[in-house]
Amino acid sequence: MYQHILVAIDGSDTARFATEEAIRFAKEQNARLRFIHVVDEDVIYWSAGGMILDSVFETLRKSGQAILDEAVATAGRAGVRAETVLQETVGKRLPNVIVQEAATWPADLLVLGTHGRGGLEHLLVGSVSEGVVRLSPVPVLLMREQTGGSSATTSAEGKAREKKG
Repeated sequence: MYQHILVAIDGSDTARFATEEAIRFAKEQNARLRFIHVVDEDVIYWSAGGMILDSVFETLRKSGQAILDEAVATAGRAGVRAETVLQETVGKRLPNVIVQEAATWPADLLVLGTHGRGGLEHLLVGSVSEGVVRLSPVPVLLMREQTGGSSATTSAEGKAREKKG
């Protein structure tokens, strides 16, 4: 069913949960697996008043690569080969970068974690997963770790819920 699975990861617990689910899918489907981590340089650039902070950017790149390396090692322990891509962005929203990578590769399934933020926190921070669902031309599997269990939502289920509510 799925031959190219792209997993967006950020080092969070929900991203690790999404990684495990994507590995399971890849193994069952005999699919190729690619992990993407995006270094958003805008956040640092603007918070530093526009100053170029090369050492901070280099730290973010190294941290991103460590996150990707951990995901590949996890996949390897499960007997699944995986590849990685570390993207850097200035002036582009993270969902756009992730969806562009999905189109370029080409992925036929996107997997990512969602923190399930709501209310004011959602308004202030935004939602990468929501942006990906809205932009993605391929199915999106959202993984949210919940207290006492786990949950998965596909983009089709999420859109159906939006129409009901």
